[in-house]
Amino acid sequence: MADYIHVPAGAPAVPKLDVTVDEHDFRAGAQKLIKELRPHWEETDVKMKLFTDGITNKLIGCYVGEVMEDVVLVRIYGNKTELFVDRENEVKSFRVLHANKCAPHLYCTFNNGLCYEFMQGTALDPEHIRCPEMFRLIARQMAKYHTIHAHNGWVPKSNLWLKMGKYFSLVPTEFEDKTVNLRFKRDVPSPTQLKEEMAWMQNSLSDLGSPVVLCHNDLLCKNIIFNEKEGKVKFIDYEYTGYNHQAYDIGNHFNEFAGINDVDYSCYPDKSLQMEWLRAYLEAYKEYKTHSSEVSDKEVEVLYVQVNRFALASHFFWGLWALIQAKYSTIEFDFLG
Repeated sequence: MADYIHVPAGAPAVPKLDVTVDEHDFRAGAQKLIKELRPHWEETDVKMKLFTDGITNKLIGCYVGEVMEDVVLVRIYGNKTELFVDRENEVKSFRVLHANKCAPHLYCTFNNGLCYEFMQGTALDPEHIRCPEMFRLIARQMAKYHTIHAHNGWVPKSNLWLKMGKYFSLVPTEFEDKTVNLRFKRDVPSPTQLKEEMAWMQNSLSDLGSPVVLCHNDLLCKNIIFNEKEGKVKFIDYEYTGYNHQAYDIGNHFNEFAGINDVDYSCYPDKSLQMEWLRAYLEAYKEYKTHSSEVSDKEVEVLYVQVNRFALASHFFWGLWALIQAKYSTIEFDFLG
């Protein structure tokens, strides 16, 4: 995907600071960054808040005063995440989305992370994204992403299967901890079985004709911020943003209705909710592309089939991701589960 993300001319350059922030003792490193980015802040006045929702990276909010208004977010990359996250592509995506008013300001990158503007609002939970008023806003914002041109004349291609193949090669064959290893051998299908499933999926899904568009690719609830004052939603975290099949992005979001910590797949949206969501999405998508919002029942039905099949690829992708994280991540989370 990195080859196809083209940053528009005139997008502000992003400085690279030669600072490394210790993920276990982040204060000194974060202070160095703040000194560069907010030189007028007194060092003794800087407050730091650790956000605990993320399961890939560490996120710290730096601010002065009693209210979190001007907040610099310092994100420290998770251990070994460079194995499966293209950091150069992430920065390009950030800049493209900011140029299209879809992302906050990226202040800088540093040796093991980046700093960016805090987006005011509330991170959503699974119960919020089921609400029609909210899911129409989400569908509309996703449609906006899907109509952004960031390919500079290239015919964009999805590298979903290439990326999945890379993840597959990084999946551990065993774990040092005997209890973990026993669970791994017992509960996870064999590499042969997984490879067969991956090949079957690629054959089945590649023929569905889902357009390749600029996708967020990781639209879980906490990556959706609702600003009540503006009545709008914005998406955050662009580590996996890139060109992919339209139906994958939507199917992946539908999978997230089940939650992360207490997963409940009975919360996966039923057909009537999906049809309403998909119609709202297609109306906005057509409006952004052609200024017409007429959508037929047939178009909604076709997208419904594509989305529910690509939801399988999303499960598989994050399954491989979790196995890699189970091996390398230092964050307390049951990735193997």
